[in-house]
Amino acid sequence: MSFENLGLAEPLLKAVSEAGYATPTPIQAQAIPAVLNGGDLLAGAQTGTGKTAGFTLPLLHMLAASQKPVAGGRRPIRALILTPTRELAAQVEECVRLYGKYLPIRSMVMFGGVGMNPQIEALRRGVDILVATPGRLLDHHQQGTLDLGNVEYFVLDEADRMLDMGFIHDIRRVLAILPPRKQSLLFSATFSDDIKSLAERLLDNPKVIEVARRNATADTIAQKIHPVDRDRKKELLAHLIQANNWHQVLVFTRMKHGANRLVEFLTKQGITAMAIHGNKSQSARTRALADFKSGDLQVLVATDIAARGIDIDQLPHVVNFELPNVAEDYVHRIGRTGRAGAEGEAVSLVCVDEEGFLADIEKLIKRQIPREVIAGFEPDPNARPEPIQLGRRVLHGGVGSHSGGGGRSGGSQGHGGGGQGNPRQGRGGSSARSGSRSDAGRRAGGTRPQGR
Repeated sequence: MSFENLGLAEPLLKAVSEAGYATPTPIQAQAIPAVLNGGDLLAGAQTGTGKTAGFTLPLLHMLAASQKPVAGGRRPIRALILTPTRELAAQVEECVRLYGKYLPIRSMVMFGGVGMNPQIEALRRGVDILVATPGRLLDHHQQGTLDLGNVEYFVLDEADRMLDMGFIHDIRRVLAILPPRKQSLLFSATFSDDIKSLAERLLDNPKVIEVARRNATADTIAQKIHPVDRDRKKELLAHLIQANNWHQVLVFTRMKHGANRLVEFLTKQGITAMAIHGNKSQSARTRALADFKSGDLQVLVATDIAARGIDIDQLPHVVNFELPNVAEDYVHRIGRTGRAGAEGEAVSLVCVDEEGFLADIEKLIKRQIPREVIAGFEPDPNARPEPIQLGRRVLHGGVGSHSGGGGRSGGSQGHGGGGQGNPRQGRGGSSARSGSRSDAGRRAGGTRPQGR
């Protein structure tokens, strides 16, 4: 099958061809005709399979086909795409511009952490497609600078991450101000019970598409575990980067301060590295991401805010410096590599404290990840697991010391995890919901066709 078989307008086919894409991914092949057919859609696919093009291409087609002259040049917002994070919003809007470059369609991106005035000016000029994060969208609505009364198409992207980050109340507020008659699309990496409940509220007799087994990892990703003592992880990471001559490595840590400390260590070893997390300014995050994409930056260290937020063609290496305490986050982290059929490598540095987390991950993905001990970094066989401090919470990640359950590893206080460590924390304290209503304190994300 080719994009020509999907019924898309010629300007879209030209833009897609120039972007280098000839064959739609499975989610694109099924979602595009479904959206063009006019009904609501509940779509799921593992990360990196091209969900973004699955909705941006048909939206652009339908908007262009039904575009009407507007008096005074002011365009009403006809399509709203809601994303959980700034980086994801920016990348989705980039896709809209890329595919719509031969169409008379205007788009804009709206998120917190930056001034509102430029966004207000863009709204005054008029846009057809608005890509936004929940907090900043509601800021504009509250200030009367935004009119959503003409929205015909609504997309909720990365819905499962949206719920993990505690945005359910914001989603309900957005739904309350949208017109009741509209075509609604919900895209999610997983179909949890919470997602199904949200779909029942948002969607009207939707077509359901799920192109991959829930929580599956791509076959193109070579996964590996390096057992190591907790206090030698930094040395091992630097050794792997230098000995293997890695030039583009995405490294995940649990906490913001851990990311900062790791960057300091790598920099002292002569390895160029920067951190990206919620405490970084938007300009710093944008600069670090741009330098990493261009290859000027060797290592990008990220917390789970970026687990779905970094979209780089042919990203070769992802390293779990620390395993996530939420097993599903492992799938999303390593999904930054091995995208759109490309090969990638996912390496995890695992100490005795994390053996329980590893057991949960392997249970979730239904496979055992190969172990390889690196010479000179053999772990102490007599080491005992110690509790893991995550913000105000304490996790017990050793085998037999937590509740397990194939995903949400428990601690001494419920699900465990705090701050960046547990996405479901997103409800106060150091969560995504703390601070101002704007998205300055919220998290980071991304996706793209053919791997974005």
